[in-house]
Amino acid sequence: MKVMVCYDGTDASKKALQLSLEHAESFKTDILVVAILEGSTQEQLSNLEQLELLLADAKLLLAHDTVIVETKLLPENNFNTGENLVLFAQENNVKEIIIGIKKRSKVGKFFTGSTAQHVILHAECPVTTTF
Repeated sequence: MKVMVCYDGTDASKKALQLSLEHAESFKTDILVVAILEGSTQEQLSNLEQLELLLADAKLLLAHDTVIVETKLLPENNFNTGENLVLFAQENNVKEIIIGIKKRSKVGKFFTGSTAQHVILHAECPVTTTF
């Protein structure tokens, strides 16, 4: 069993990290910290080092004697971010997804979409959100 936490360095995702540690300790499971390279190939290349450092920091923040922490950097591929996260969770037998969200207006969601909304509606496992 694994708990997957979606991490991008925002305050909401830092809260998700902390919650993932609490859940992993309670359920005696591992944590899988995931970040996604978004944008064009050029944008992905320019963000690669920053995201790798972000994942390394997340692993240090979650360092604990009884919890195994893995990190994974996912390319955007041909899917949107939400689809990518759901597919990865299915392929890796994830039992819970924890994702940080930020409050946005209905108009904001209409124009920019919502990764968290897609994950919540399409994941085959429970999804916990923090903000």
